[in-house]
Amino acid sequence: MAGQMGNERVTVQNLQVIKVLPEHNLLVIKGSIPGAKGSIVIVEK
Repeated sequence: MAGQMGNERVTVQNLQVIKVLPEHNLLVIKGSIPGAKGSIVIVEK
């Protein structure tokens, strides 16, 4: 079936933050994050 896919907001819960590297602006997360490489991810408490 033709058409655009993937233009929706997805919430993933219960992922573990393994390490924070502020000098490189990185969060190391255990689990899969949906989305393409280079896309924006919002992390909330």
